[in-house]
Amino acid sequence: MQTLVIYDIPNDRVRNRVAERCKDAGLARIQYSAFIGDLNHNRREALFLKLRQTLGKKSGNIRLYPLCDKDLRLTKEIAVSESDVTKGAAKDAAKEKQSLQVKNNGR
Repeated sequence: MQTLVIYDIPNDRVRNRVAERCKDAGLARIQYSAFIGDLNHNRREALFLKLRQTLGKKSGNIRLYPLCDKDLRLTKEIAVSESDVTKGAAKDAAKEKQSLQVKNNGR
């Protein structure tokens, strides 16, 4: 079963250790503080115990969500890369420049 792990941990060192534990468990990073991967019940419980030990008494929040295949099929994603944003800004600037040229030529 797929497992989603999300966390909010202010301490950099602890946050990095949590990320390493998730990677060691075979999970893939999908955002800065979110991992997903296939874990059976026993492996999920083992990860939970390791993460609880890693967090210790430091402040933070770690959540593990088991996800069934039906729920995963309903997943939707919106992703815009920084290069897409840069390309879009360049296109907008080119359109604006072209629009100004047309207006100036039409005087």
